[in-house]
Amino acid sequence: MNSLKGLILSGGKGTRLRPITHTSAKQLVPVANKPVLFYGIEAMAQAGIDDVGIIIAPETGGEIEAAAGDGSRFGVRITYILQHEPLGLAHAVLTAEPFLGRDAFVMYLGDNLLQGGIADLVQAFREHSPDALILLTPVPDPENYGVAELADAPAGEVGRVVRLVEKPRDPATDLALVGVYMFTAPIHDAARAIEPSARGELEITDAIQYLVDDGQRVEPHIVRGWWKDTGRLEDMLEANRLILDNIDARVEGELVDSQIDGRVVVETGARLERTTVRGPAIIGAGSTLADCYIGPYTAVGERCTIRNAEVEHSILLEGAAVCDLDGRMESSLLGRNVSVRRGQRQPRAYRFMVGDNSDISIL
Repeated sequence: MNSLKGLILSGGKGTRLRPITHTSAKQLVPVANKPVLFYGIEAMAQAGIDDVGIIIAPETGGEIEAAAGDGSRFGVRITYILQHEPLGLAHAVLTAEPFLGRDAFVMYLGDNLLQGGIADLVQAFREHSPDALILLTPVPDPENYGVAELADAPAGEVGRVVRLVEKPRDPATDLALVGVYMFTAPIHDAARAIEPSARGELEITDAIQYLVDDGQRVEPHIVRGWWKDTGRLEDMLEANRLILDNIDARVEGELVDSQIDGRVVVETGARLERTTVRGPAIIGAGSTLADCYIGPYTAVGERCTIRNAEVEHSILLEGAAVCDLDGRMESSLLGRNVSVRRGQRQPRAYRFMVGDNSDISIL
């Protein structure tokens, strides 16, 4: 297996993260102050894949192109591929066929995060040369995913793939397909051979099932580390927690009568006055914090303002402001330029998921 390309899917409407995604692509919502999409591009580069196609939608494609550019900052070449309608993952494969040609490729869902990247998996794919390799992980709610059934195998081994079902009502196993797939050229013929599902999409599970039924060699790989589909608020916050758990402390901003505990990143141009930050946490460049407490697992974006407030286990996007709160804001996701401030009456708790350019006054 010589040439290996990358395909990252960054279309879709992001309905589960609304209202944030009314004004921004879901793949550009940051985790630990880095857009989710960038983790996928970096994973490709670290695995030695330098020719990457990114599937984009008409609504958000321009924003994604502006953010990721030509790929040179990541050490890859990016080709943007427009998918006019989100008609399924197998449809995305067909849309990318002119870019992919007959090359083998890694397909990566742009709103997914996978612990440790994909370098080892790509190496195994190159060495074993299956027709396809799918990543699986046990999940508590398999009915929300594509699910794989495996043949019986001796102890210590993983059986071959015998059946795949997309979002089954009664799952036979708890093994969900992780958002990373490795394919050879026959997947294009498989995608052309299948029919749209009941929801009107060409399902990648049906295309892989076609390969299995056709006698192609489809190998499973069980992921034991963490994997996150960041399509929901809870998953965004959990992914943020997992990434922050592995950061290295770095203080490049200015601390004035402030205290830093644990692994904390304070980026260039940030200024903290009379503030305590308990890590793991990250404070973005140009942000101003005064008379506040920042608790663990908080990512404060660039040019944010926090004053007379407590914030914990939350994500604040660029330009957000949290001021004069008597209670603690936690488990929240604030969009760009959101302003949250206290009004005249005293509330006892705060919990927010707020879209870009909002202004909230708590009464």
